[in-house]
Amino acid sequence: MKLHWKIWVLIIALIVAALFIAPWAMFEKGVMIKSVEKNSTELSIGLKSGMIIREINIYPINNLEDYTRAVSEIFSNINQSIKITIKTTENSFILFTDEQLKITVGEIPKSKIKTGLDLSGGARALVKPQNVTLSDLEIADLVAVTGARFNVYGLKDITIKPVKDLQGINYLLIEIAGATPTDLETLVGEQGKFEGKIGNQTVFVGGKDISHVERSGQRAGIESCSAQQQTEMCRFSFPISLTEEAAKRQAEITGALTISSEDPQYLSEKLDLYIDDNLIDSLFISKDLRGQVTTQISISGSGTGETRADAIKSAEESMKKLQTILITGSLPYKLEIVKLDTISPTLGKEFTKNLIILALSVFIIISVILFIKYRRIKITATVVLTMFSEAFITLGIAALINWNLDAPSIAGIIAGMGTGVNDQIVIIDESVSNAHISLKERIKRAFFIIIGAFFTIIAAMIPLFWAGAGMLKGFALTTIISVLAGILITRPAFAEILRKIQED
Repeated sequence: MKLHWKIWVLIIALIVAALFIAPWAMFEKGVMIKSVEKNSTELSIGLKSGMIIREINIYPINNLEDYTRAVSEIFSNINQSIKITIKTTENSFILFTDEQLKITVGEIPKSKIKTGLDLSGGARALVKPQNVTLSDLEIADLVAVTGARFNVYGLKDITIKPVKDLQGINYLLIEIAGATPTDLETLVGEQGKFEGKIGNQTVFVGGKDISHVERSGQRAGIESCSAQQQTEMCRFSFPISLTEEAAKRQAEITGALTISSEDPQYLSEKLDLYIDDNLIDSLFISKDLRGQVTTQISISGSGTGETRADAIKSAEESMKKLQTILITGSLPYKLEIVKLDTISPTLGKEFTKNLIILALSVFIIISVILFIKYRRIKITATVVLTMFSEAFITLGIAALINWNLDAPSIAGIIAGMGTGVNDQIVIIDESVSNAHISLKERIKRAFFIIIGAFFTIIAAMIPLFWAGAGMLKGFALTTIISVLAGILITRPAFAEILRKIQED
């Protein structure tokens, strides 16, 4: 039987959704690094969260059991510093240690679907500055510097994003997997400290000594790019303005420095940037600044990549990060927690289990009701399979856009499934009524009703993007995606399958 192009569109959409949800991760071997302890040797040599370990010394690592066995054997009788070679998908790393590895690992995720705290557990805080209303640009800066502050504490699996309520007030939504409310309250409650130091002497303090940071224009951007063996490197620079007091301190401190023996273009010490006493970056100091009282200094750095485009992107990201830290490294206001939630991993697993049971129950109940109503197994099976297809395509799109599926998002998928069943019943009822009208015209009438309902749903969902400071955004987004997938893909395919069933 020749398939109609609308059915082929549905089949292709399901295949693409499957690739988005679980590309090749299910076949990947190794363990994933979940976190690396701050100020550790492992962090300093380049090990990062998200890397996949394939081998440790001579031991191949295929799963978590292999990793545990290898580490136990390597460190069973350790009494002196030994050489550890860790091979990841990116590179090989070598360290010498007499202690257990300061990394936390876990199984490689078998799917690209990301779950929110409702399913994985953790803490969530909705925060805003005390007695201050921030603009969109200021809240974006706050997101960046808050992320930088949390990262220096070694926290991983952090989501920090701006949200806005119906009155247009900006908030910050912070989610940390595995954290407790106390951890989150402590981090949010501290205003933070940003310093620029040369050696042990403070040159400037964020929010006090930096009067201006150039973010765009002719003086801020990529200076040059060049080939470096097998990689490309691009340099960036941008000027900042210091207060008179900070300029004098810089002149006094740099005046006592010598020219670097390794690179005569720079001084012997670097400018170290600290957030909450944690080193986050080190910058070279030009020899021209030695002993000079100047309020205008240039900050420069570089980015690398396999291609010129990758190097430019890396340099731009590094520049933006430095600019944000220099502007708001020390928060000029104190944050207050408006709402604080916590969910344990155990409750998250139980919630996931209950959702699966609920979904199966919905499928069974709907199937029974449809069979009782229409007494035709083909129609019942088509409705159920179409409903499953809509949910699967919605999950694929969520995986594509890296959307964290929380409880409201799951509720949105269920609501979309309900809407889909309702639309399919409309198509079925229209197809069996008014026999004097052609089947094609009857299905057109059904789609007129369905499209009208679609725009009503969109109008109802849009306000939810801001209601409750965006806490219901997941429900609105997944509902819209589900209904849109139905209108464009599954409803037309269902109508075509139904037409063939009716003709038979």
